[in-house]
Amino acid sequence: MQPLADRLRPRTLDEVAGQQHLIGASGVLRKIVESGVIPNMVFYGPPGIGKTTVANIISQVTSRRLYRLNGTTASIGDVKAIVDELDTFLTPDGALLYLDEIQYFNKKQQQTLLSHMENGKLTLIASTTENPYFYIYPAVLSRLTVFEFKPLKKEDVESVVLRAFDTLRGESGESFVLEQGVAGYLAAACAGDVRKAVGAAELAWLTCPPEDGQRRITLAACEAVAQRSSMRYDRDGDSHFDLLSALHKSIRGSDPDAAVHYLARLLLADDLPSVCRRLLAIASEDVGLAWPQAVSIVKSCVDSALQLGMPEARLPLTEAALLLATAPKSNSALMAIERAIADIQAGRIGDVPDHLKDGHYAGAEKLGHAVGYRYPHDFEHHYTPQQYLPDELKGAHYYDYGPNKFEQANKNYWDEIKKKHR
Repeated sequence: MQPLADRLRPRTLDEVAGQQHLIGASGVLRKIVESGVIPNMVFYGPPGIGKTTVANIISQVTSRRLYRLNGTTASIGDVKAIVDELDTFLTPDGALLYLDEIQYFNKKQQQTLLSHMENGKLTLIASTTENPYFYIYPAVLSRLTVFEFKPLKKEDVESVVLRAFDTLRGESGESFVLEQGVAGYLAAACAGDVRKAVGAAELAWLTCPPEDGQRRITLAACEAVAQRSSMRYDRDGDSHFDLLSALHKSIRGSDPDAAVHYLARLLLADDLPSVCRRLLAIASEDVGLAWPQAVSIVKSCVDSALQLGMPEARLPLTEAALLLATAPKSNSALMAIERAIADIQAGRIGDVPDHLKDGHYAGAEKLGHAVGYRYPHDFEHHYTPQQYLPDELKGAHYYDYGPNKFEQANKNYWDEIKKKHR
């Protein structure tokens, strides 16, 4: 028997849960489907949210012969077999290829499709769980329209879960009763993945045997079959970088609650190294000179976490995340180094001034190296003006003091000293 998720698969766009930004009444994808003119497309989004279902529905409105391939198993031979049937009586109106998991196709496999996509004889509908801008080669991607499918809302998945139980009742002839919170739990635990939620509902049905012709679907049974399924995470995939990005931006935005949320998701995925590295980067990139001590404190928290291991590591890491989120912010160091790097990459380098060059060797004085250098510690306030930048960059400005207490105190200190030498 087919899995319940396949038996419940929608047959029209109106039956598809969610994705209203694409297939709602004013959705661009709905309008394309209704026009009957299907362009080359790629559907991008996490698993179990309707990409394959929508592709199946689209295939029904075209007169072209439908072929299906999966990037995990297909070869160039499979692609060539389809190409060989173009311009034959088998495909008088051309072919429609649905290629699932296109990210597993290598460059040569993807390029095999190119010329036939260009002349219109082959229409490609691809799907991928990974960012197409990273995994599809530019020449192929430029001929595809990208549609992003979003994770479903809890209420959308909950309605499908209830329909799954109704279907099981109809197929078995047995009545059922759901313990309070069952549908909501399955919808939330499966994090917007309809296929996973329906599969969990079917397993819960099977693990709750009927009593007097009625099945009582308990919350405990659902927790057993859906455990940790809400963790959509792949250390090599989009979710890895999206969660790290969200953690970083939440801390940069001084939102401690969001910072702890994303930290918890990363820690539950056992991604300790990535968290430690990112927190260390944030300390210098976003707190920076507004509170220089943050770097050493975060380093201590990271060292403690790595020594403790999970689950205790979550405590010092949470301290570090909250400290950074609530600390004053400055990106003055980041901006300074980026400006300097930009000058260097543009060729604005210049020779080191002779008086700054190394003079600790015989013959340096004859070359004029270190001659005329003034040792700042010999002067009042340990400062004396002299040229440090190369001649070509004389007067270049990279660092702006940030508008925070620490940097402004430094600015006032040096302004008072330097104005005496103007």
